[in-house]
Amino acid sequence: MRLAPIALTGLGFLALAGCASSEAPRERASGNYGRPPIVIRPLFPADYMAAASSIDLFVIRSSELAQTRAASPGTRDLARAMIADHNGTSAQLSFAGRRLNLLPAAALLPAHQAMFDELSASGDFDATYRRQQTAVHQAALKLHGDFAARGESPTLRTVARNAAPIERRHLDVLRRM
Repeated sequence: MRLAPIALTGLGFLALAGCASSEAPRERASGNYGRPPIVIRPLFPADYMAAASSIDLFVIRSSELAQTRAASPGTRDLARAMIADHNGTSAQLSFAGRRLNLLPAAALLPAHQAMFDELSASGDFDATYRRQQTAVHQAALKLHGDFAARGESPTLRTVARNAAPIERRHLDVLRRM
């Protein structure tokens, strides 16, 4: 009689082993070896607000500086258009953010401040301005596109969808310069 409980326990372990997931062999075959899967998290509204408002603020401030420092009339014209467009996206962001109790940044993020400082000290203002604007607008296009697709706030997703074509248009102009 003593063998029966041991045999039943052994059968229980075998049954559980048979129920083991077949995921492990696939992980090993794919070379994953126990690493967690890549999870794409939706962008959080506060993070989006901070990044998008800092981008707008950088573009506006650097474009205001371009109005006085740029040598090329084309660069000054682009700067004037960017000020108008980014004042518009900034206003949309601010309006939507207030509905969510989120305020736009009043100061630049450290990376944008460093870029502004570099631009202020640049000996070749026009080239530095165009290079930085291209980089910032590429980042902005990705930010707005990602948030429009996966952001947690429907209110801010609308802002992101409206801002993306503006960023794309600015990038097109910068690439043609």
